[in-house]
Amino acid sequence: MGGKYRIDKIKQEHTIIEDILPLLEKLATLKTVKSIIPGRINRRSGSGMQPYLQLKYPTPTGIKILAKTSSSIQEVFVVTDHEERTIKLLKDRNLVK
Repeated sequence: MGGKYRIDKIKQEHTIIEDILPLLEKLATLKTVKSIIPGRINRRSGSGMQPYLQLKYPTPTGIKILAKTSSSIQEVFVVTDHEERTIKLLKDRNLVK
């Protein structure tokens, strides 16, 4: 399928690292999250690491998160009107490092 589409709150305009999708689906269950927009993917070195999400910083529309696996890193933008509450929920539910 070409073009943009969504699975629940997750925008599918670009490729999503396969191992990261289940983590993004957990993020999508938070009521404060309006949308999840995966971005650029870069290669990285590493081995045998379990996929995880790393909290980076607030943005004008929400929060930037990095999704990391042993071989890739992907920017993920979480759109929310409640940054602080969303960050607290992410940490309380151990969804981010």
